[in-house]
Amino acid sequence: QVQLVESGGGLVQAGGSLRLSCAASGTFFSINDMGWYRQAPGKQREFVATATSGDTTNYADSVKGRFTISRDNAKNMVYLQMNSLKPEDTAVYYCNAELFLVLGGLRKYWGQGTQVTVSS
Repeated sequence: QVQLVESGGGLVQAGGSLRLSCAASGTFFSINDMGWYRQAPGKQREFVATATSGDTTNYADSVKGRFTISRDNAKNMVYLQMNSLKPEDTAVYYCNAELFLVLGGLRKYWGQGTQVTVSS
């Protein structure tokens, strides 16, 4: 069974920083893309950042220059360094990973989410 487990959320003042981590565990062949999404109260889940297996990264315009996504492929982990946080960054942050399965196929998995709250 595959699991994605996030950690690192919390409460921070505007202008502060947080680092989110996500670990993939279980039985799978390899990991393709890994990324982060977020969902604020009353809003739809939105894309934040993604990193391919070749370390190509992509960011939402709203976080460019403030957030940095990185991966440790040896540990099956993805990180999101969030700097210069704003109150509008407040949301539940979800880790996402595309996994190549042992028996074939590619499947997306989601973590349970971690709350990030930025106070003004």
